[in-house]
Amino acid sequence: MAALAEAATRITRGECVAVPTETVYGLAADAGNADAVAGIYAAKGRPSFNPLIVHVANLAAAERLAMFDDDARMLATLFWPGPLTLVLPLRDGAPITSLVTAGLTTVAIRVPRHRAMQGLIAAAGRPLAAPSANASNGISPTRASHVAASLGSRVPLILDDGATEAGLESTIIAGRTVLRPGPITAADLPFATTPYIKESAITAPGQLATHYAPRKPLRLDAAAARPGEWLIGFGAISGDDTLSAAGDLREAAARLFDALHRADASDRTGIAVAPVPRDGLGEAINDRLGRAAHR
Repeated sequence: MAALAEAATRITRGECVAVPTETVYGLAADAGNADAVAGIYAAKGRPSFNPLIVHVANLAAAERLAMFDDDARMLATLFWPGPLTLVLPLRDGAPITSLVTAGLTTVAIRVPRHRAMQGLIAAAGRPLAAPSANASNGISPTRASHVAASLGSRVPLILDDGATEAGLESTIIAGRTVLRPGPITAADLPFATTPYIKESAITAPGQLATHYAPRKPLRLDAAAARPGEWLIGFGAISGDDTLSAAGDLREAAARLFDALHRADASDRTGIAVAPVPRDGLGEAINDRLGRAAHR
């Protein structure tokens, strides 16, 4: 595929490109090239204390970068390739620039399932740092059009492979602690986890208090729209849009950021979102909504 070959060429030249994963679109660059990774931070306006996820082809490639214990290897075997990020001790001599880890002794690492990201890793022949392909703290992109609207000319190439499947960023786990809920829920895991809490210290991506945010004020747990609001419904509560009329949490997760993008582009002055249950995948949906509403 010509676009994939061009994307790989740009990666090897030290540029950034936007690429879909099964979670959201990512802004990818060579994880071992400090200038290239600096380009990610510059394009997004992302603070340098916020680490990035490194994407690799398989478990063997991950083990060349990080040290795995038995729990981590079990999780990797169960869920890779897929929407799980593991925070692990960085292996001595790993060819990863310190900008990726924000100077920490750990690295956030994932084996993606999406054909475009796997194809880019293979064609570029190197680990790829890839946060979401949007301006920092903005709504995450689940379509190529979201990337273009958010980053514009700051990203030279977007690989368009349609809407992403999961619609939420990966679950992040360190040891047996969930640092960020995501498509893989606590019920999916083979062991009990430390109850998820929002951490004050930034040890992994996606932990900023304000994140995934629209430009307009966002009100949660809304039973009806107030004057001037665009209502995003769920289940029995209908609105201008809905996450899932059937009350399906997986559908709601896949539609969440797309619905927020549409609401933010509307002519209304505010956004309201109907209540979403907090069980299962609802925990991750409510995490994103809570950070998006934080001001």
